[in-house]
Amino acid sequence: MTIEQTDQPAPGAPTGLRERKKQRTRDALLRAALELFTTQGYERTTVDEIADAVDVSQRTFFRYFANKEEVAFAVQDVVDSYYATALRARPPEESPFEAMRNAVLQSWDSIGQAIEDLVPVDLYLRTCRLIESSPALFAVHLRRWAEMEEKIAQLIAEREGLDVHTDPRPRVAVAAFTGVMRVTEQLWGRGPDVSVTAMRELTVRHLDQIGPALAGNWRTTDAHGA
Repeated sequence: MTIEQTDQPAPGAPTGLRERKKQRTRDALLRAALELFTTQGYERTTVDEIADAVDVSQRTFFRYFANKEEVAFAVQDVVDSYYATALRARPPEESPFEAMRNAVLQSWDSIGQAIEDLVPVDLYLRTCRLIESSPALFAVHLRRWAEMEEKIAQLIAEREGLDVHTDPRPRVAVAAFTGVMRVTEQLWGRGPDVSVTAMRELTVRHLDQIGPALAGNWRTTDAHGA
């Protein structure tokens, strides 16, 4: 009995091999899709072309992704999850805005490797630019921003011991914060430098300005008629 048990494959070994193979196939499909999207356009790329680039069938593609939209935002899903995790881990003594600010900067400092495990960072950044310029993807992007805002507002409410449905402050704070992030993303996407460093520097600059900008008097002397 002992010999028979020793000769048997280690429990879970075949499953582990299968899972690794499946992960390699998914990663290959993801990289191929984003390369095609960013070189020939999202709308012009078909699922068949993505599958052919990896030498698999269309049926195999749909085992991993429901559609082109899902694969286009697959890396962003990882980034969003990374940020939410960083926000949950912020010290409770930080104010809501401090926690959101520090979490996003922490994410930019360390997310590079998580992205690189899926696709080259340069490919991810090019995909971000594509999303901003593609009407179909941009509409999805805006919907996803709204969903992410609600998720962050709930996290902030939990941190502060508030009910997000009766106290408007978490949603107001998050709306202001994500508004700055949207403007930052748009300016970064239109600028000459699409590196992670450029995005981080622009993020810091804009977040540092939001407090004075919201608290100060926006009217100029001329607007007062002086």
